[in-house]
Amino acid sequence: MCYTVPGEHAARPVCIGAVACPPMAGSTHVFQAPKGTRDFHPEDMATRRHIESAWRSASIRHGFDEIDGPTFEHLELYTVKSGDGIVSELFSFNRSGGETDYALRPEFTPTLARMAASKGRSLSMPTKWFAMPDLFRAERPQRGRLREHRQWNVDLLGVTGPEADAEVIAVAVSALRGLGLSAEDIRVRISHRGAAAGLFAALGVSEDRIADAFTLVDRRDKLPKEVFAQQAKELGLDDDAVVQLDAIANSRIPATCPPSDIASQHSLPIESVADLEALSVELEQRGLLPFCDWDLGIVRGLAYYTGTVWEIHDAKGTFRAIAGGGRYDHLVELFGGPSVPACGFGMGDVVLGLLLQERNLLGDTPGSLLPRPDVFIISNGDDPADRMLVPLATSLRELGLHVRHTWKATRNIGKQLKEASSAHARLAVILGDQVSGGLIVVKDLDAGDQCDVPLRDLPAWLPRHLAGGPTDRHT
Repeated sequence: MCYTVPGEHAARPVCIGAVACPPMAGSTHVFQAPKGTRDFHPEDMATRRHIESAWRSASIRHGFDEIDGPTFEHLELYTVKSGDGIVSELFSFNRSGGETDYALRPEFTPTLARMAASKGRSLSMPTKWFAMPDLFRAERPQRGRLREHRQWNVDLLGVTGPEADAEVIAVAVSALRGLGLSAEDIRVRISHRGAAAGLFAALGVSEDRIADAFTLVDRRDKLPKEVFAQQAKELGLDDDAVVQLDAIANSRIPATCPPSDIASQHSLPIESVADLEALSVELEQRGLLPFCDWDLGIVRGLAYYTGTVWEIHDAKGTFRAIAGGGRYDHLVELFGGPSVPACGFGMGDVVLGLLLQERNLLGDTPGSLLPRPDVFIISNGDDPADRMLVPLATSLRELGLHVRHTWKATRNIGKQLKEASSAHARLAVILGDQVSGGLIVVKDLDAGDQCDVPLRDLPAWLPRHLAGGPTDRHT
């Protein structure tokens, strides 16, 4: 199976499944991860699991069930929604000798729609699903945007009202709050494609160019100001309308203000923001208004969005969008299923990780998010202690405790205690001279104190102490 990355290795396709030959003896070649991908060393993996834990916990608290799909799909699954132009952005391939084209999934929503469509009328309503897939994009890597990343997708199908939109926004905010972010750190910028379309029409965009206006406004941050102005004029806007469009695309109103303020500010009929008025009530009930802004510059360029659209950004505007979503009431139908109202969002781990790092929310030191050992067993090197080490570690692990011990040659207790502290272990169990008398020294590495515990009592004593319960100390 072969693929080519657009603009790269055009004359030398890279084969999926090919095994790289190891360097010859004495070779100085150093292999690196492919551009736009990441290696996850233990500290990095701990950060990733920390983020995923917040995602999963928020999803489950709000009653969503986890799903997943294949890493690759039929290429047509993406072209039927986005057209053939998307092929240049994908890792697509054809099985050797086969006639079917495939692509590594660049997003999860088409897979979700296909899965929902496959259920047909048997799909229970409402359906609340979440997923955490790996996604792939064959594009030039940039800060906050890689060729491979993990994404959290949350989707609610079968509910037409604004309570569905508010529910998925609530899940997203809940996870971010669980990671330590507040309304001073993040802003949910909310719009409505119907209101935005009415605004474009009022400025002079013809009905057949509204989709082009959506695309232009969605790309405005990536375009030089003069290019934005030129392309706006090509939509039929005069100079004054271009200035208005630019101002609207960059203006935000706190959601604590009623959406009717948007209509007044931009001379829109009040009914154009009726959906946002209803959404405002739902957001207020969930305590979310302090996190939100009304922003008609958010249009989400994907054509399948049908109503409310929104993005989450860091409050300082330093990074790309953290998350984006909205309502897509016809997508399941597009993939052969019944007509099902739906809304949802995707949140990638790359920008979120950068924001958490910038806000010092990933621990005080590298590795501080790694799981802490409950017990680190130390032996002074005497024969009775050494013979006890592995059986003791085994029995404590069978109790469900996280147990480690040194793999170094040293039997210096001081060095082993330093290793235990470096591993952030909670307790050190020291097999020393007291072993022959049936006593074990246990040192609390957080509190700094220690006590003697009879060996026979250790399996019951350790879990109680780790749980913070009463323990009998023998000093």
